[in-house]
Amino acid sequence: MRVSFGPKYSGLAHGMGCACHSPLALHLFQTVNKALSRRSVLSGIAATLGASALGLASPSFAQATAKPVLLKNARIFDGVAGKLAEGKSVLIDGKTIKSLPGTSETVADADVIDCAGRTLMPGMIDAHWHALLAGISQVAAMTADIPYVHLVAAQEAERTIMRGFTTVRDVGGPSFALKRAIDEGRMPGPRIYPSGAMISQTSGHGDFRMRGELPRTPQSDLSAAEQAGVAAIADGEAEVLRRVREELMLGASQIKIMGGGGVASAYDPIDALQYTEAEMKAAVAAATDWGTYVAIHAYTSAAVQRAIASGVKSIEHGQLIDEETAKRIADAGAWWSIQPFLADEDANTYSSPDQRAQQQMIAEGTARAVELGKKHSVKMALGTDILFNPKGTATQGKQLAKFSRWYENVDVLRLLTSGNADLAGLSGPRNPYPGKLGRIEAGAYADILVVDGNPLDDISLIADPDRTLKLIMKDGRIHKNTLAG
Repeated sequence: MRVSFGPKYSGLAHGMGCACHSPLALHLFQTVNKALSRRSVLSGIAATLGASALGLASPSFAQATAKPVLLKNARIFDGVAGKLAEGKSVLIDGKTIKSLPGTSETVADADVIDCAGRTLMPGMIDAHWHALLAGISQVAAMTADIPYVHLVAAQEAERTIMRGFTTVRDVGGPSFALKRAIDEGRMPGPRIYPSGAMISQTSGHGDFRMRGELPRTPQSDLSAAEQAGVAAIADGEAEVLRRVREELMLGASQIKIMGGGGVASAYDPIDALQYTEAEMKAAVAAATDWGTYVAIHAYTSAAVQRAIASGVKSIEHGQLIDEETAKRIADAGAWWSIQPFLADEDANTYSSPDQRAQQQMIAEGTARAVELGKKHSVKMALGTDILFNPKGTATQGKQLAKFSRWYENVDVLRLLTSGNADLAGLSGPRNPYPGKLGRIEAGAYADILVVDGNPLDDISLIADPDRTLKLIMKDGRIHKNTLAG
């Protein structure tokens, strides 16, 4: 989790900016959510559903065109191949790509858009996103009415798709209502693969309670974060089963559990192991029974090895693991979802020398982790993990472009399209979008970008979407078009 909220609390941030245990964050969850009843939760959902009516949707946001659309004169990156294809057009009919006719073929009764030799590629996918919590500051969320928080999330959803990200895998937060509103065409935004509440043990990385709220008794209310659907505290196999099943009932496409701590956390040090193997296996069993999988927050070798032994299929972070653990991920056929946690110009700043040392440790771990993943052919996925950082969300493409330090540009683009799509598809029958994602081919969802330039040569093009993205399409619906029609 990444956050920047000033130097006062910088010493309490997790690693590369995870501040979910800072006093401000804890106060946020209490102030914004403590008084929430089921009725007020529904009010917030209703506010999200009403975002378009209140003017958050772009004026250009409209239903898909009645006629097929032909995108011609484009060089095509299909999400898989190592070079651009020429001599083909892309025909969209409804929500999907119908065919890729040759440029000499005649297509009747279609609206034609001339790409003028630009690069056509699939919409990008962020494998580690927080749709409801990324685009609002902690201070604003702390002082705002609940409907405002939902409306800001709706605004950020539109900005997300306008950056070229047509799909996100949401790994923590109550994004179900936002997903529904987007899917129903009430507002622009990316496809959302929701995890719902993050499942955490007592004292774990998802336990946002203050010391004064302990101990919990049978008469205790749920914590504010639990009431809001941000986290679910569960101890023991029976409680883990219950909480996982509740998120599946709400519509989770995959489950997120917390398997270890964060750097300089107030209550859960990074080396702390969280959840026993039996508890992890209970989460995996519940998810497997529904045909889906478990993703885990874990940095260290011990946490990742326990997760792999328990059947977890997606490791989130993992910057501090050793080579033997990387081999185990590969041997298990699991995924490694990694983020660009780097001590660079986009990282949070710290006044404490200890914090800066920890930040550098994570940065060095990021470089080492990517190299280990490549060496052992681990199935890698790329995401950003931006949280409570409105300014930071604008760097979504820029941050992911940094992976070109270790990968060829085309490999970065593969990971951000067909690769991340394959991870999303691991949700099996719980996949809310069972069609083909991240590819330009017949039958795939018509999630398409037209880029002014060739990102295979210059990956930085994805970092400047306002200038470089000339067309953005999702589900056959055009969100932006500055090309000649």
